[in-house]
Amino acid sequence: MPSTRDIRRRIKSVKNTAQITKAMQMVASSKMRKAQLAALAGRPYASLMNEVLAGVGADSRDFSHPLMESRPVLKRAVVLVSTDKGLCGALNSNLTREAAKFDKDTTVYISAGRKASQFVARSKRNLAAEFSYKDSPLFAEARAISKFVRDLFLKGDVDQVDVLFTNFISTLNQRPVVRTLLPVAEVKGVGVGAQGESHSVPLSVSAQDFQFEPAADQVLGELLPHALNFQIYQILLEAKASEHSSRMVAMKNATDNAKQLIKDLTLEYNKLRQANITKELLEITTAQMALG
Repeated sequence: MPSTRDIRRRIKSVKNTAQITKAMQMVASSKMRKAQLAALAGRPYASLMNEVLAGVGADSRDFSHPLMESRPVLKRAVVLVSTDKGLCGALNSNLTREAAKFDKDTTVYISAGRKASQFVARSKRNLAAEFSYKDSPLFAEARAISKFVRDLFLKGDVDQVDVLFTNFISTLNQRPVVRTLLPVAEVKGVGVGAQGESHSVPLSVSAQDFQFEPAADQVLGELLPHALNFQIYQILLEAKASEHSSRMVAMKNATDNAKQLIKDLTLEYNKLRQANITKELLEITTAQMALG
């Protein structure tokens, strides 16, 4: 049975831990708001750009592009977008569980985030490249990832490129999502709904209402690489919003659990202290009665 000294030490230790988790919760909360606003702000642009692509595509029925070439999938590349740090709940474990479903022999991985590269190394899978991105992702970082996977696809090293990331739905809900990046088999309007899920977007204006200069197929040829760049950029924003939201919730739960543990330990300490006092009083009374 622990002594009162042991319980006091444990209470002090849990209080110190609660202070740390509370500080991490506050930091994650401040970062979370900024990351969520950035992710939500990028969605209308992504939706509008896809509408423009769909409009141009409707005007260029016979358009073909190397990035739109569909072929049998013998080799696949997966861009795995994770976090650099832990302490964000089950976010990374859910992500790696989905990543492990891909065939180990026919899949190469491109990691964005330290946890992704650690998973690939630990599971002895093929890591083609490793990228990093900041708390506030830069478009240049997304462009570097996009260029690397485009080169892999255009050289024929892989037949399909998928992106596995954690999609931000709400502060309490983040979901791992696999999205096909290449080939761009069909140009159509795709938007992001209130719950963060993709859906078809009806074009508000027909492409025939516009006159393209240069021709529509040239416009589409220039827009496709930029669209892929921005898709990666939006994915990085969604991943960061998910990370900070998950970390804030995890640290809040840890702080609440620490406070409850302190209450339980304090109650146990008081019970033990009262039992010791009662025991001492009984010993004094018994000794006094023995002396007569």
